[in-house]
Amino acid sequence: MGDQKSTTHLSPTNVRHLLDSLDAFLFDCDGVIWKGDTLIDGVPQTLEMLRSKGKKVVFVTNNSSKSRKQYAQKFQSLGIPVTEEEIFSSSFAAAMYLKVNNFPPEKKIFFNLIFVVEVFTKVCSDLKVIRYSSASNDPIFYRMLVYCFSNADACLMLVQVYAIGGEGIIEELRLAGYTGIGGPEDAQKTVQLKANTLFEHDKSVGAVVVGIDPYINYYKLHVVVMDGWKMVCRYGTLCIRENPGCIFIATNRDATGNMTDLQEWPGAGCMVAAVCGATGKEPIVVGKPSTFMMDFLRKKYNIPTSKMCMVGDRLDTDILFGQNAGCTTLLVLSVA
Repeated sequence: MGDQKSTTHLSPTNVRHLLDSLDAFLFDCDGVIWKGDTLIDGVPQTLEMLRSKGKKVVFVTNNSSKSRKQYAQKFQSLGIPVTEEEIFSSSFAAAMYLKVNNFPPEKKIFFNLIFVVEVFTKVCSDLKVIRYSSASNDPIFYRMLVYCFSNADACLMLVQVYAIGGEGIIEELRLAGYTGIGGPEDAQKTVQLKANTLFEHDKSVGAVVVGIDPYINYYKLHVVVMDGWKMVCRYGTLCIRENPGCIFIATNRDATGNMTDLQEWPGAGCMVAAVCGATGKEPIVVGKPSTFMMDFLRKKYNIPTSKMCMVGDRLDTDILFGQNAGCTTLLVLSVA
């Protein structure tokens, strides 16, 4: 509880002071509220007590496998009444990061490029501009380009977000107004590696979101699909490397997670590391211990962080998340 110098065991003698000094309690879920689908003993009574004392209760989870609606349904199935508005998942955080940073759901493109090429070639021929490189400093050259593109048709193209992760990411992207692709839909897809094959990639992918994915495969990391006579690499590493401005978002970098009640499993950090290794790029992390979700919480509830307590089971995510924001922190040993 608190920073390292003021850490103390929670006991019946100091719990009253803790409760009186705080207005909101932020709870991690995996390993704190439940293990897998098994509720941890004492959780319902603790939450009921906090609410009876007028404390705000919020759930902040790095697990991106579910949307807020799906998490609310899980809480209900375990006998705990929780609304979507009380849940902040990293899947929601990824969608909100795009939203608050004005990531466009669509952009204008010129689709009649054949016309552009034909007109540009004809104009160059008429003006006897043979060496394009030497013509690049000529004002006529720029006027030609303006003329060609002003006579080309334009359309709005959806900017897609590819998800390496679960349904939670896809659903939160949809609710935020974005077109999410990949995720569970690509769970069973495979690739065929052939010599002397060059893959083009889909330039409509403007962001790649990586979260926990029990079905991660080579297809998702470097996707190849048939599109007419071309083989198109639509998502994954090529989009991050080669699409101008493509955003690489990680829901979190947890090395492990409590996916079941008996043992820990590889976490989203393992999937993120694979993409980092393939792209040579570092992601924008929106989950704990990043302060992005905390900034969102502060604006929503208008409660100073000095009046909040972050309750978690991991020092490197939950506790660090709280400490970075100036919260009181409470480490539980439910997975010890």
